Amino acid sequence: MRYILFSLFVVLQMQAQEVLFEGHVYDHKTKEPIPYVNLSFLNTLKGTSTDEQGHFFVDIPTHFLERKVHISSLGYNDTIVDAKSIYESKQFQMLEESFELDEVVVTESFGNSDVLNPISSYSLTSGFSSSSTPWVLALYFPNIGAQKKYVDRVTVFLKKNQNFKRESAKFRIRIYDVDEVTKKPNGDLLRKSIVLEHNVEKDYVSIDLAAFNIEVPQAGIYIGLEWLFVPSNWYMQKEIDQLTNKKVVEDRFAPTFRGIYTQNQNYKVMIYGMGDWTDFQVRDRNNTKNFIPAVSLKLKKE
Repeated sequence: MRYILFSLFVVLQMQAQEVLFEGHVYDHKTKEPIPYVNLSFLNTLKGTSTDEQGHFFVDIPTHFLERKVHISSLGYNDTIVDAKSIYESKQFQMLEESFELDEVVVTESFGNSDVLNPISSYSLTSGFSSSSTPWVLALYFPNIGAQKKYVDRVTVFLKKNQNFKRESAKFRIRIYDVDEVTKKPNGDLLRKSIVLEHNVEKDYVSIDLAAFNIEVPQAGIYIGLEWLFVPSNWYMQKEIDQLTNKKVVEDRFAPTFRGIYTQNQNYKVMIYGMGDWTDFQVRDRNNTKNFIPAVSLKLKKE
């Protein structure tokens, strides 16, 4: 009987074992490390990101080595690869995404501007926080009218988190066009990786993007907020499990993006995780408003 119990204990211990999944991600052509690459284990809620030196690390259950990892970064082809191959080689090389740049016509004839989804402080409510795997939160803005419009400025409102003790947190801004068939975010219109740093004492971050001359497609545009699972963004969150009434400690990553409720049905929210875009919809108690990220978009018109 003791032998059976001991054997069972050993089996359970082996199943519960974890390994350190770490390595570096490089550019296949230049061999330079790539910062802020997101790695997610498919069909799980586990993931991580590379830091400024292209290095990643995360503790995973041993059986996760039999799974596949989705690897993504702005400007590179999304890739799905066996976790075991990365674990053994300690590195991965990404291929730069090939694309054709449209001709950019710089003009100074902007006559006026519009601000879509203007935010007032009284409308801000709770927010969007990270899950256990890197993901992108994207808000759709329609293009109304035939006049040409260009992205001028994006303003993102954020919420202070008492569990996060550092002075600032980083996230990446993304801008996508719209797939004509699925209506989901499609290709990146902002080809440069822009990582914003949020001072936790401030409630917003604003960035001027006029120099990139991004024309808003007729089908509209998505503004994406991408979490980065880097050590400087990490914090622990303690909660009480509603089912077991026991304290649960979770690894989380800053920042927390503010949200608002709006009656404007033109705005649509989508989430990108583990290689796919999915709809996100939360309604208010009266079922008349949608909960969306507190993101304002300023456009300039010709």
